[in-house]
Amino acid sequence: MKRCILHSDLNNFYASVECLRRPELRTVPIAVCGSFEDRHGVVLAKNMPAKAKGVKTGEVFWQARKKCPGLVSVPADFPAYVAVSKAVREIYSRYTDRIEPYGIDECWLDVTQSRYLFGEGEDIANSIRETVKKEIGVTVSVGVSWNKIFAKLASDLRKPDAVTVIDEQNFRTLAWRLPVSELLYVGKATAKKLSVMGIATIGDLARADEGDLISELGKWGSVLHAYANGWDDAEVSLTDSRREVKSVGNSLTSYRDLTTPEDVRMLILMLSESVASRITEKSLGRAKAIRINVTDNALFRYGKQEKLISPARSAK
Repeated sequence: MKRCILHSDLNNFYASVECLRRPELRTVPIAVCGSFEDRHGVVLAKNMPAKAKGVKTGEVFWQARKKCPGLVSVPADFPAYVAVSKAVREIYSRYTDRIEPYGIDECWLDVTQSRYLFGEGEDIANSIRETVKKEIGVTVSVGVSWNKIFAKLASDLRKPDAVTVIDEQNFRTLAWRLPVSELLYVGKATAKKLSVMGIATIGDLARADEGDLISELGKWGSVLHAYANGWDDAEVSLTDSRREVKSVGNSLTSYRDLTTPEDVRMLILMLSESVASRITEKSLGRAKAIRINVTDNALFRYGKQEKLISPARSAK
């Protein structure tokens, strides 16, 4: 039986939760920020009115407010986001036990066997979309495909509150025309190397010589070539699978260079809040060490690691 994989992505998640808690904000442009009092916080999420004004995730609030003078800053509340995320995953569990989180707001679902009970993949995706909106009050975009990579790609194609199918009949017209940077795991550095090779789209990558890709990117070139062609057989993990977790991390690509100590402090605090919430959510105990990795604007990466004086799970 051909697999059926969904990728469900909660739309503008942090901002959607804040609008859910305060309905009066739904028609007002808002930005969820890491710092509320001094208005220098990094924008973590924005709602649709703010997005329409050009506000982007990763820029600082004062910058965003230049584009959108009426922009309202809302402080991030990670425990609230975790609670909503859990409620949404409970809905997913009504359809399958194969649910693999990809961050707090995204999940893959394997509904291959679920089709016997709930209809085809697109039907299940629409049922999930409608149920989440009705019961929780937030929206999701769901991608449907026969593999995880294209399911993720499909969920990004139409937002918000939409279902998109990428199947073996249409993937060349839907997926292959997209910029190669849209493919999962193709970051800026990889996209730059591919551009030098004349590879601009996912279709270019799929049609490229695998040997040339390996010469330029190593084994990863072969993996990306397979992904671009839809040759992805990675399984969706069972909900109750227990894999040993040795580390928890989070990252963010800033919209601009961080030039002041305050910029850096707020970004680290925001990432720390997210990591602390995940440690608590997964009951992982306390962290014994911390590591920070930085990639500069020349794509040079460096990091530093230190043991904590005493184990902790607090962001501060």
